[in-house]
Amino acid sequence: MSPVLAGVLQLLALIAALALAYRPLGDYMARVYSSDKHLRVEKWIYKGIGANPDAEMRWPAYLRGVLAFSAVSVLFLYLLQRLQGHLPGSLGFAAIDPDQAFNTAASFVSNTNWQSYYGEQAMGHVVQTGGLAVQNFLSASVGIAVAVALVRGFARSRTGELGNFWSDLVRGTVRILLPISVIAAIVLVACGALQNFSGIHAVGQFFGGSQQWNGGAVASQEAIKELGTNGGGYFNANSAHPFENPTPFSNLFEIFLILLVPFALTRTFGRMVGSLRQGYAILATMVTIWIGFTALMMWTEFAHHGPAFDIAGGAMEGKETRFGVGGSSIFAVATTLTSTGAVDSFHSSFTGLGGGITMLGMQLGEIAPGGTGSGLYGILIMAIIAVFIAGLMVGRTPEYLGKKIGTREIKFAAIYILITPALALVFTAAAMALPTPGNSMTNSGAHGFSEILYAYTSGANNNGSAFAGLNADTQWFNSTIGLAMLLGRFLPMVFVLALAGSLAEQKPVPATAGTLRTEKPLFTGLLVGAILIITGLTYFPALALGPLAEGLAS
Repeated sequence: MSPVLAGVLQLLALIAALALAYRPLGDYMARVYSSDKHLRVEKWIYKGIGANPDAEMRWPAYLRGVLAFSAVSVLFLYLLQRLQGHLPGSLGFAAIDPDQAFNTAASFVSNTNWQSYYGEQAMGHVVQTGGLAVQNFLSASVGIAVAVALVRGFARSRTGELGNFWSDLVRGTVRILLPISVIAAIVLVACGALQNFSGIHAVGQFFGGSQQWNGGAVASQEAIKELGTNGGGYFNANSAHPFENPTPFSNLFEIFLILLVPFALTRTFGRMVGSLRQGYAILATMVTIWIGFTALMMWTEFAHHGPAFDIAGGAMEGKETRFGVGGSSIFAVATTLTSTGAVDSFHSSFTGLGGGITMLGMQLGEIAPGGTGSGLYGILIMAIIAVFIAGLMVGRTPEYLGKKIGTREIKFAAIYILITPALALVFTAAAMALPTPGNSMTNSGAHGFSEILYAYTSGANNNGSAFAGLNADTQWFNSTIGLAMLLGRFLPMVFVLALAGSLAEQKPVPATAGTLRTEKPLFTGLLVGAILIITGLTYFPALALGPLAEGLAS
């Protein structure tokens, strides 16, 4: 079987599995967030934290819950790392340095999972399992909660109430993420992923020395790492490591986990707003971009431009021979079009244009299908922008799902789409202008610029993957990327929830002959075009200095 055919068959199998899971999971999540009943374990949690799950919240109260919970999470994870040397199960590792502890705490709480350390050489069992893995669940659940609050803004009228943050947080964790993760972890263990709490031990003799590995609860963390679109690996090699990702089947299964919840949330959206066709329109937009990027990535990486590529069957540098070009390309697109950041190959070793595709996927806002929750609210913001553009073209007040998109709403949406590009580009410019940050680049020229642009794009968009050529474990990068991750996660949420509150207060507007039909293929095409044009206008100058320059020169 040719490598190209193998890659295409993997993609078709993945699409089939996602299609089978789409309807039942999407409907189930709609029931979870619409039910007024609480499970017994959920009642215990509410009692423990002193929350009233039945109290409706307006958007400022909902936002305070998100920010307060996340701030406490950052502080807890920071202290856990700083006290690691005094904790049991630390495997003899010392406390994490302050700048790196801040960076890691910000990273995992913001659902970014950027890692400027070697996981197996820095973190013990308590920090890995009790700190990082816990935040993998909670940060993902926070994202889904904010997305559900925005959906309620569209579904409700004449009220500013968006539900209860604590109820949404707990339900997302207990009823959705935890059960699926348990099943996924069992599958990964069956494939050969590691799951234990063993200490450090030597493995063989190499050139007069021994190679050392430590065990850990790898499969369970791997499951939620992918399902929650987190991406932080137990080992430095991430999903290229055989203890995390042992076989080609586990590789495809992990891609399935990455895409499962973000795609299914479009069905949840359709159910909650009372129109499945609206959900299908958003799904069609996501799928169009995802398949287009995957096809383009596979083409750039399979293209033969010399005898080395001919012999290898594609651009194999930096890729696992277990997965090949096809599996690596599908994984790279899935992880950068979502906020996952996990890698089974090194993006810095991709072709110039291939590396640019991974970067562009993040710069779209990671909305195809995006992160758990963040992908849905991100593409709904873009839908509002698209409706506004269509309204300007025909001279009519824009409407979406029966809600008028006025001055207030479009300001919230516009500020939302400006935040992450501003963070990524300003921090990149500062790093390139100052003398010290440039010393962290492994390469010079266009590729070196791409390393820094990729790092801040990854941080600001809460992706977490790296170009693998940049030494980011410095005070400058730990601090600035940490700030980019926090601001890139929580500033947009402010405007998402403010928009949700504004929409919920409105009276529904009846559809007329002049209303734009947002469930039709025409709107899907308009939305895809708006996303690509806005992203292109924003990032093209920076891309031209990095991956485009490198790709055209090769």
